[in-house]
Amino acid sequence: MAMNTGRHYAAKGRGPDTVGNRLSGAARPRCHEKQTKYGRITARRHLPMFAMKTWLAGFGASSMVLATALAAAPAAAAQWPERPIELIVGFAAGGGTDITARTLSVFLEKELGGSVVVVNKPGASGALAMSMVARAKPDGYTLGMTNMPGLLTLPIERPAGFSGKDFTYLATLVRDPSAFSVKADSPYTSLKELIDAARAKPGMISYGSTGVGTDDHLALVMFEAATGTDLNHVPFNGAGPLRNAVLGGHADVGGMNLGEAMPYSGSQLRILGQASEKRSPLAPDVPTFKEQGVDLVFASERGVIGPKGLPTEVEQKLAKALETIANNPEFQKKMLQQFTEMDYLPGDKWQARLNEADKQFRAMWAKQKWLD
Repeated sequence: MAMNTGRHYAAKGRGPDTVGNRLSGAARPRCHEKQTKYGRITARRHLPMFAMKTWLAGFGASSMVLATALAAAPAAAAQWPERPIELIVGFAAGGGTDITARTLSVFLEKELGGSVVVVNKPGASGALAMSMVARAKPDGYTLGMTNMPGLLTLPIERPAGFSGKDFTYLATLVRDPSAFSVKADSPYTSLKELIDAARAKPGMISYGSTGVGTDDHLALVMFEAATGTDLNHVPFNGAGPLRNAVLGGHADVGGMNLGEAMPYSGSQLRILGQASEKRSPLAPDVPTFKEQGVDLVFASERGVIGPKGLPTEVEQKLAKALETIANNPEFQKKMLQQFTEMDYLPGDKWQARLNEADKQFRAMWAKQKWLD
């Protein structure tokens, strides 16, 4: 009803449809009228001055907000980091990845001028942590200390919540050869004795790893294929819990990396072999698998990733910081003290290496599914 009344007054050229104008018959400004197939459109000839000013003021304010936001984007990247950076580790505290991350965080803080906090998120053989990094906002405040092969093998064997395309690859820093260790008073003193016992008792000797699809697990798969043995695989949430299980007699063999086992070698652990091409200078007394007749060379590579889409300035700052740290004699000394070999590659070269390794693991999966 009100709409019809308004059109009636407009058509008659009277003033605005208000109670006062209805009573006084006051004139109203002329209007444009146009007949369309949808009905008659009526519009005022002149926009009231206060409305024009309001519109201009609103447009100006919006433009200023947009300009400020555009200007702030590079400024925010230039000022990064303004709050703590989280470096996520997919395993429990005390393992090789965790120790490397904690050492790295100290050097990163010095290079970046901000706080770096190591956050342990064990679960699903490291997949939980990597999926968190993949889903994180790409602002440089969430990074991951990751491992190869798990970075590649987990998406091959199951829906892992991430793929290799979800990350920015910043640098790989160190490598840590696979190794088989037993308790110091174990009856096994060599790989040959372990192999003989495993052949005599298929499925009876327990082998602990840091998770399904990790380097420790794949080392077992390769070992079984090379020796014709069958061990009972028991996954743990990291090298720390695994080492405790071996020391407590709950796992016969521990598939820890060399750097994870060496600090306990002697009075607590006996390292049966290292899966290196030749003996590491960090463990010259530990024979290689090859020396003992098992053709197995394998290692964990540890590097730093971020979510895909990091701002260019942030990515460049991180890459430069990691390169500086890798060439820092103090960092190199720390890695030697942790029995870990330096193996620095910048992001692009690391990704090329990962692409080649991914092909090998997919071929391995097609031949032998290691979940079976």
